[in-house]
Amino acid sequence: MREHSGLLTDLYELTMAAGYLQTRFDGRATFELFVRHLPPRRNYLVAAGLEQALEFLENVRFTPEEIDYLRRHKVFRHIREEFFAYLTNFRFTGDVWAMPEGTLVFPGEPMLRVTAPIIEGQIMETYLLATLSYQTMVASKAARVVTAAEGRQIVDFGARRAHGSQASLLAARASSIGGCQGTSNVLAGQQFGMNTYGTQAHSWVMAHEDEDEAFRNFLDAFPEDSVLLLDTYDVRNAVKRIIRLGRKPAGVRLDSGDLVKDSRWVRRQLDRAGWNDVKVFASGDLDESKIAALLAKGAAIDAFGVGTALATPGDAPHLNLIYKLVEVERGGKVREAAKLTRAKATYPGRKQVFRYFTAAGEFANDKIAFDGEPGSGGEALLVEVMHGGRRILTTEPIEALRERCIASLARLPQRFRQINRTAVYPVRYTKKLQESLEKVRQRVRRSAVK
Repeated sequence: MREHSGLLTDLYELTMAAGYLQTRFDGRATFELFVRHLPPRRNYLVAAGLEQALEFLENVRFTPEEIDYLRRHKVFRHIREEFFAYLTNFRFTGDVWAMPEGTLVFPGEPMLRVTAPIIEGQIMETYLLATLSYQTMVASKAARVVTAAEGRQIVDFGARRAHGSQASLLAARASSIGGCQGTSNVLAGQQFGMNTYGTQAHSWVMAHEDEDEAFRNFLDAFPEDSVLLLDTYDVRNAVKRIIRLGRKPAGVRLDSGDLVKDSRWVRRQLDRAGWNDVKVFASGDLDESKIAALLAKGAAIDAFGVGTALATPGDAPHLNLIYKLVEVERGGKVREAAKLTRAKATYPGRKQVFRYFTAAGEFANDKIAFDGEPGSGGEALLVEVMHGGRRILTTEPIEALRERCIASLARLPQRFRQINRTAVYPVRYTKKLQESLEKVRQRVRRSAVK
């Protein structure tokens, strides 16, 4: 599969593109990407995926083979050759404004705004939705897991649970943006500059004659970085064997059993041996609720490995992220656009989001305004990241994205950070936006009676 193929889109995006060209519909359009509602048990989202989205926009192309495939497709049998000639030289030439990755996002707020020739903006819809939706979903889950851990280390273990190798890379990246301190995925570590962590598998212990040999050999190979697995046979016997060897590992790992009781017993034994700095690491189908429950019961765990819940979050496996047309400019005349159905109405016009803070520095509320409306002291969240099809945003290190998320969460009032209670963060639309929506309704009504 070619990474920057123009065919990475839904068919109807290309049929609309062909229709615009064939009917001489020459317009410059603005699309906005946002969520209408949060998934269950979510009070916020963490924006992620922008880096990959911008990379695609800069590099998307149609190869001759791909254009020939479309030319042979039955749906394009009445489309003139100029459309296929257009695809030969296709480039994205638009402007993009977006919330930086790691920013907290709430319903209705555009995470990303695209202004481009309407054909270009239309074709990009599918890729932008898929890329930002998945990484935002994972980063938002990671932020909840990190919150539940109360300062303890979280490592992404999701590579083997993700839906494919590419998803495993993006899940590792998004998990780090959401606050995880590293990943087990080595390629993600190399590509994104992330810390990588690993212990050992049960198969290592089972392959050896006994646990003494297994632990000793691993310590020989990794004298400073060994994290030894305790629950292959019996946790208590394993700890006694390790201490009897007299060789201190960097950590020990529990992957099953009664994690509260076992972790506390293990911690006592390690401390009695004078190994106070040996970390107790836990894994095994963990998520934010399980971690919170373990800590509430007094589990003596220093770090957690979380896999399935990050790469494939079962409680919120998708976002209702949408990409809607909000403005069209043709012949120098701007027409604002909105969807008007009661359940799925959208607001017209290019927008900016302003965030306001209390005197103590906490989030107070957000305001969604027309682009160009005064912010009256609020922080503008959408920044220009691409102009004329070229990135103007310097690629940020993954650590900087993580720090942005962690700093934002620290300023979010406590009631919105709770993982087991929902609270609605206050977001309002300006009066001018509300009036504009009503004007669009009236214009459509007048058009309907003609």
